[in-house]
Order: sequence, then structure tokens, then C-alpha cells
Amino acid sequence: MNEKPSIAGFSARLAQDREELTAIVERLAVADGLHSTVWPALTLFRANSVGVPTCAMYGPGLGLALQGAKQILLGQQTFLHEPATYMVNAVDVPVSSQVVRASDDAPCLCLTFRLDLQCIRELLPGVQLRRSAVVSAPGLSMSPLDGGLLDPLLRLVRLLDAPRDLEVLGPLIERELLYRLLTGEQGALLAQIATSGSQGHQVSRAIDWLRQHYDEPLRIDELAMRVNMSTSSLHHHFRAITAMSPLQYQKQLRLHEARRLLLASQCDVATAAHRVGYESPSQFSREYSRQFGAPPLRDVARLRPADAESAA
Repeated sequence: MNEKPSIAGFSARLAQDREELTAIVERLAVADGLHSTVWPALTLFRANSVGVPTCAMYGPGLGLALQGAKQILLGQQTFLHEPATYMVNAVDVPVSSQVVRASDDAPCLCLTFRLDLQCIRELLPGVQLRRSAVVSAPGLSMSPLDGGLLDPLLRLVRLLDAPRDLEVLGPLIERELLYRLLTGEQGALLAQIATSGSQGHQVSRAIDWLRQHYDEPLRIDELAMRVNMSTSSLHHHFRAITAMSPLQYQKQLRLHEARRLLLASQCDVATAAHRVGYESPSQFSREYSRQFGAPPLRDVARLRPADAESAA
């Protein structure tokens, strides 16, 4: 008589697969920072030491922490990204990210997989979403890692050493990975963002407009009309998905872009403030200090040694 695998057996297999995936990522990501791969949607990250908070824009993607840990701040919400969890962000969100656990012997190792929303739309008709899944959730969410999701990720990463096999099998594994995401805890949120006409999709369109016009004055009623929502509905659903209001989101975009300009030494503080849409340099400096914990010049001086990590 065939016996079902025990829970302990599943746990052992999950741990074994995680160890193998960690070893491959550590071998491929040999230095600090981000590492692109031959599969464009897949990016690896390594940090040999803890760092300072750095700004980043997280696009729709799956993130997996394999070793060490990162702390991620979205609005007023704080997430700890560490092994045994996976992170999903369904829309573009400005975050502050900091490596909080890493060493030369045990570097922080992460894997990011960019989500193809068009492929998700194609899969939706054949997917049965979890009934218990929460639809209104922040644009960034954490869930416990399971073998169904880890297995296709591991098989895809193994194929990085076999480009010919990757060319044929990669698209199939990617579809399987997206299917596992849709049938998991975050599936309902991804489905709502990807489904044309849904409130999540309308919020996604609003985010796209804000990203392209962050340096312009924001009129909420006009933005609501652009995405076919009422002003109150836009406020409610935008906050539910991004953990902030449209105005707060725009401010985050402005401050993150100004920080990027200053770090790249492309301009002085007053010019950076003007480029991102501030009329008053003093107001810019006040809001920058509240956001990043120090005035612009002091903050940039503190961050420049960590430039290699600034996109993490």
C-alpha cells in the first residue's frame, strides 16, 4: 500500500531545496550588489554586511530571501524579508530597503523574479483562486514559502548553467511559477491587479500615471476621472493596495527621485527640488529630512559608500 509523504518529509525536502538554491545563488552572485542573469526576469542580490537604508522602486515581482535578512519600509508599514518567506508586490511601490542580517561567512542572498502581468491574465481563466485569499491587501505582502513555489524556482535557476535547455524549458517553468503564485495566498491580489476593469487594475493605471507625471501638480479629481473611479473610491483602494494615499505616493516618488539625483551628483539640492516638482527648497528639505532622517546633503554623504546597494 502506498503511503502519503509525511509532513516531516515535506519539510525536509523543502529545506534541502532551499539549501541547493542558496548554494547556486551564492556561487553566481560573487560580489555585493545586484546581478542580472541570462533569464531577464530573474535577478540575484548579495550583501556581505549590513547596510544603511536605501531607496528603491519595487516593480511587480516575486522576492525570495535565501539567507540573511532585509528590512523593507513601505509607507508606515515595516516588513522583515527573511528565509522561509516570499514577498509579492503587485504594483510599483517606493520603498526604503536595508540589509539587517549579513556577514562574510553568511551573506544576505536574495532572488527577485519580475512578474509578467500579461501572462498572468492569460492564465487566469484556468485558475481557481483560494476562497480565503484577501483581495484588498497592500501592494507588498509576505507569505510562508512552500514547496509548490520553490520547486519551479529551483528548476529555473538550475537551468542558468544550461542556456539551450533554458531557452526551451524556461517559458514553461515561468508559466508554472505564475500558476503557483496565483493559486497561493497572494493569488487574489495578483488577479485583481491584472484583470482589466477591476478596481485593482484601475489603481495600477493611476500608479502608472503618477510615475510618469510625479513632478506635476496632483489633482485627485482629475486623476480619478482618468482611471474611471470616483475620488473617494480611488482614495480607498489606492491606500488599500499601496499603504498610502495618492498624494503621499507622489511625495515618495519625488523624494526618492531627488535622492537618486543627489546620489548621482547630477545637481545641487535646490535644483533637485525643482526637478521633482517642489517650488520651495525649504519645504523640500523639511520633507526630505522627515522621510530619510537627515537633511539632503548629510543623507547623501552618509549613503555614498553604499551606492552599490542603492537599487536593492
